[in-house]
Amino acid sequence: MQSKISNFNVRGGTVLKYVTINETNIKQAIERLVTRTFQMDMTWDWPAGVAFYGVGQAYLATGELKYLDQLQTWIDEQLEDGIPRLTVNAVSIGHTLLTLYGQTKSERYLDIAVQMAEFLRTDAVRFADGVFQHTVSQNYDFPQQAWVDTMFMAGYFLIRIGTLLERNDWLEDGLLQYHAHERFLQDRETNLYVHGWDHIAQNNMSAVYWARGNSWAAYTMSEALHIVEVTHPSYMKMYDSLRDQLSSIVRLQSDHGLWHTVLNDPTSYEETSGSAGLAAGLIRYNEAIGAPMYNKYIQKAVPAILSKISNNGTVLDVSAGTAVMKDADGYKGVAHERIQGWGQGLALVFLSSLLKYNWLKYISQTE
Repeated sequence: MQSKISNFNVRGGTVLKYVTINETNIKQAIERLVTRTFQMDMTWDWPAGVAFYGVGQAYLATGELKYLDQLQTWIDEQLEDGIPRLTVNAVSIGHTLLTLYGQTKSERYLDIAVQMAEFLRTDAVRFADGVFQHTVSQNYDFPQQAWVDTMFMAGYFLIRIGTLLERNDWLEDGLLQYHAHERFLQDRETNLYVHGWDHIAQNNMSAVYWARGNSWAAYTMSEALHIVEVTHPSYMKMYDSLRDQLSSIVRLQSDHGLWHTVLNDPTSYEETSGSAGLAAGLIRYNEAIGAPMYNKYIQKAVPAILSKISNNGTVLDVSAGTAVMKDADGYKGVAHERIQGWGQGLALVFLSSLLKYNWLKYISQTE
């Protein structure tokens, strides 16, 4: 079965003009991505958290031991130097610690992950009955603001570690974050997620439907449906939120197969990291419901995302780090020329999902 990539115009590197979409070529793309990712210099913070989560998924999908070895080397070096004071975003490194523990059974990695979960439980700043105040880094403070990014960085982590260690308090805290962010951020008319909520001003600030923000919500909820017991009261709340979100998301996919950085604004640029995260969410949702409901949208996304991977493994057209901007023009003006850890990571998540869940069987032959 094969499909061909169209000749996309891209910046920042050359891409293959045509490529057959099969397991071999997906693995080759993953190899280029992983190699380029480890050529980046990243600290113990969220760019590495997302990038290395993606590498971990690549290992689980391909079984390439060198990916696991590279993750272990990076983490070990960081632990030797000493990790910085934690933030909500920096907790995302915990995903890699859980992957390493799962594969090596080294208590060293689990101990640090537990410290992260305890930081969230006891020290992370909260408001409105327990919602995490989003902290990007030690240098930026956004009082009583909830950002959709937190669903990946901290909420999903707590659900994973709480389930792994049978710590119901951590699991319930992670679910609390999901439900609170749904309450504050999911628009009831469009079912899309806005980027942020200001609890002091009691508004959603610019109320923009940002692509990568929606991917944080869609992907982590789709993964949570595979972790949380169906008999748990939270399961159907997540399911309903995700179901309604995705029904709107697929109708905003561009003709090229990507999504615009402002989802409902076709004059905004098509952005690769958000597109990869959304497409990965569609795959996992299909797995959760046991039906190929969204395969035509996933199939459309595959060549589009592959076309954004340069020959040296850089994911192109990834928007830079993005605060809650003042208006839609602010999002449209965010630079998207440089390599970013989250772009590498989310592209790896998507390509790995194609392999892990045997999605390539659905590819139709095209001329």
